[in-house]
Amino acid sequence: MSGHSKWATIKRAKGAADLKRGLTFTKISNAITVAVKASGGITDPNSNFKLRLAVDSARSANMPKDNIERAIQKAVGKDAGKLQEVIYEGFAPEGISVIIEAATDNTMRTTSEIKSIFNKEGGNFGQPGSVAYQFEQKGRIVVGKDIRTIDELFEIAVDSGAEDLEEAEDKAIITTAYADLSSVRERLIKKGIIPVGVEAVRKPLNPVVISDPTKLEKIINFLDKIEGLDDVQKVYSNLAQN
Repeated sequence: MSGHSKWATIKRAKGAADLKRGLTFTKISNAITVAVKASGGITDPNSNFKLRLAVDSARSANMPKDNIERAIQKAVGKDAGKLQEVIYEGFAPEGISVIIEAATDNTMRTTSEIKSIFNKEGGNFGQPGSVAYQFEQKGRIVVGKDIRTIDELFEIAVDSGAEDLEEAEDKAIITTAYADLSSVRERLIKKGIIPVGVEAVRKPLNPVVISDPTKLEKIINFLDKIEGLDDVQKVYSNLAQN
């Protein structure tokens, strides 16, 4: 019985991992298509930084090259007009501010799905601009700490035009001004620091600390359900990170 139980557990874990991988590829494909559309049809990552970020994310996720190319070609094909970026704002349980970035070919469906989670999980769906002022756009570059000491990385990051650097387990997270993300990335690469992740993010101006475990679990459950939607690309909140 123990062997059968172990095999069942492995199958469930593998199934969950495959599903997560599929969702990741879907989200990245949509990000690639939207990046090309937003640029007016520029399909060269070297001339379209938003596309470069999406392609880098695809490679980091081990997305096949053919999938990347299909997503790029989709943006200039007959179905290009159906996919668009949509941003939603609102409040998670306990009044936590939330911004949701989505890519969808059916805004009515996506809006309905997101509103349903807000209603069922104790959140409040907001109007455009209701929480956006509580966040600022920044650049985030993730590098491995095994390539330099943390002090060396900090010095290189600052010399490259970054604003800050913080440690996160075996990685170092470099923060830049949104407008400087591309130039800082290039300078780091020239100095031999190859990023493992580069993205534009929305950083909360005043993170909120939630100490009550029950309340915290409710908030995280809400955020997980929003992130689990196929059309959702990224979810930002002002919940303080522990």
